[in-house]
Amino acid sequence: MPNFCAAPNCTRKSTQSDLAFFRFPRDPERCRIWVENCRRADLEAKTSDQLNKHYRLCAKHFDPAMVCKTSPYRTVLKDTAIPTIFDLTSHLKNPHTRHRKQIKELTDEDIQRMRERRLASQQAIKADKDNTNEADNEPQLSTEEKEYRDYLRSLFEILLMLANQGIPLTAESVSETELKSNNFQALLDFCMNAGDNALRKRFESTAMNSEYLSAAQQSQLLDVCENTVREEMLMEVRESRFFSLVTGDLVEFAGEKHLPLFLRFVNQQNVLREELLDFLPLVDEDESVVIERIEAQLTDRWGLSMEDCRGQGHEATGTSTTKMKAVAVLLMEKYPLALHMPCSHMALNVHLANNLPFPNVQIVMETLRRIRSFFKTPLTQEELEKAIVTHYQKNEEKGAALKQMCVPGWLEQHNVFDLLVDVLPALLLCMDSVRDNQDGQFPSCVAGDAYSIAESLADFEVIVTIVVLKNVLTFTRAFGKNLQGETLDVFSAANSLTAVLHSLNEVNDNIEVYHEFWYEEAVSVASSVGIRVSVPRLFLRKQRAADMGESQAELYFKEYVTVPVIRGVMQEVEDMFSDTNLKALKCLTLVPAVMGQMKFNTSEENYAEVYRTDLPNPDTLPAELHCWRIKWKHRGKEVRLPTTIQETLQLPDVKFFPNVNAFLKVLSTLPVLKLEDVKNPTASHRLRAYLENVPSKRRNKSLAVLHVNAHVKPDLDVMVDQYCRLYPEDDAEAEDAAGDEIVTTVV
Repeated sequence: MPNFCAAPNCTRKSTQSDLAFFRFPRDPERCRIWVENCRRADLEAKTSDQLNKHYRLCAKHFDPAMVCKTSPYRTVLKDTAIPTIFDLTSHLKNPHTRHRKQIKELTDEDIQRMRERRLASQQAIKADKDNTNEADNEPQLSTEEKEYRDYLRSLFEILLMLANQGIPLTAESVSETELKSNNFQALLDFCMNAGDNALRKRFESTAMNSEYLSAAQQSQLLDVCENTVREEMLMEVRESRFFSLVTGDLVEFAGEKHLPLFLRFVNQQNVLREELLDFLPLVDEDESVVIERIEAQLTDRWGLSMEDCRGQGHEATGTSTTKMKAVAVLLMEKYPLALHMPCSHMALNVHLANNLPFPNVQIVMETLRRIRSFFKTPLTQEELEKAIVTHYQKNEEKGAALKQMCVPGWLEQHNVFDLLVDVLPALLLCMDSVRDNQDGQFPSCVAGDAYSIAESLADFEVIVTIVVLKNVLTFTRAFGKNLQGETLDVFSAANSLTAVLHSLNEVNDNIEVYHEFWYEEAVSVASSVGIRVSVPRLFLRKQRAADMGESQAELYFKEYVTVPVIRGVMQEVEDMFSDTNLKALKCLTLVPAVMGQMKFNTSEENYAEVYRTDLPNPDTLPAELHCWRIKWKHRGKEVRLPTTIQETLQLPDVKFFPNVNAFLKVLSTLPVLKLEDVKNPTASHRLRAYLENVPSKRRNKSLAVLHVNAHVKPDLDVMVDQYCRLYPEDDAEAEDAAGDEIVTTVV
């Protein structure tokens, strides 16, 4: 969307000019001065926040000394910059021309104040020029300093290449003679031999028995790389203001657990983005400490405000699910608008099952994760397909259908538990075949994994739990699919929640009947794979019973599996879709296609209170919404209704509806809404790919951040400047002498 200059008699816009456009400052005093200098009477009643959001001035209205080009891609203003160059008379030559930007008539007092301000600005510019001249008179960089900077550039280029390709710093296995080397050092060798003069000179000037690049320097380089890339993204988050916090499952680096932190926001091009910013170290802290560390990271280190957080989603598994649910509740108590919702990149049924804090359910979910990891190679996937064909050779049609459904990613689908029940016999057959490993085509570790997975699946309690999850989550499957579908589907899901809860309540009220059918199904599945009906040994020991009949076993599984699962799912659904969450989702009627589906008989203002404080002009919202509906209701026949939030935000005239524009941007950040850029994998998928491809012992936190954000192209000169400022060469050499060193040899 183009930016238009707010200055009188200026018609420039960003799409027709290479000029930089600058926002009005948020500081009320500086903003007031900008408005006074513009002489725009219509801007005086607006707040600094409103001006900052919706108005710009192009660089032509600032003294050139106030404009700095920090890189080929970024132009910024100095902190004291004030616009002083305006055309306030050209409209007088054509008095019949209509002007939207009314020019205010000045009093003598206004003129005197502006003269004083212009004089002060000129003095500041002169002082700045004097300082610049003094800097110019200082000695230029020496040859050695230039060579050192070129050397740093080469190091940063190599590190970024390693990160982009997902190559770990250390090799998988090294011989005794290579213990002093690693992948980074090997690339340094290669680049030197390939003709990198900066690296070559540095190597040749290094003493024979001294170190070329220490582990400490390597860590410093990575820190600078990571911080530079993160700052590029944080600048966009700060500009957009509103964001949602999304966390991933715990990741292990150097033997410690880390929490991935993602931020979801709409950038200045009105494009929704979800980016990985960092990993937060966690060592068994309680919920309050986790919240304090998250707040410190976002506010103290990144300069964001938790008051601008509009949503939160937590993708947790295992024992961390309970902790992250408590974190979400406490965050909403402190920041009520940080609505807790499921993440768009995880099927709702999987999310619900992950959040059930029952040991038997968690064993099932952990087994699913192990199965997913087991089938990530083509060889094991091929073995599963063979097992399906073998088991269903008398029913080829069903076998072909299952084979088609069990493609990579089948364990992350909404109907995963239905598929698991159907494929269970073939799955056990596949595990037995891999475990036997008669052809010797599988490594011993893979055969061991197959044995462990088969043992877990061959437990009757696990089979009962899978069958109960399958049947209970049938009632939420369509709801979950809609929730992660198109905008119209999400709106439909928000309106169908009552029916979903009604169905779950009906099951709970008639649990005796439902459990009887589900238990019979579990017994039938177990019988088909030769698993005996049994009760967990621990329960038997506690009850001191040597034997329990099948009727007693049925009562046990009703009390300890069926009832907890149905009630747990009901509670999870109610918690994740509170009245406030539903009000937010029902605001999707602002999307024209949803509005059309409702025959333009919508009432968004009933739900607007949720985001009233985020709107630039809340008092005019009813009138603006009426105009928005009329615009689309009486459109031309050839005009197609936009179907998504992103498509609506890209409309050129949405800027004339500032409340609607703000509404849509805030709604976009909600974690439950899917990212619409289907061409590129999301940050969470890129992180998962990195974790699957790099063994845990070889992972590096900084390289992981750089790899996931490979689309961010940092300025190498900025990184070199930052490194030189943080780590002067003399200090770095002193650290080298004290640290563990890595010696590089030239091949």
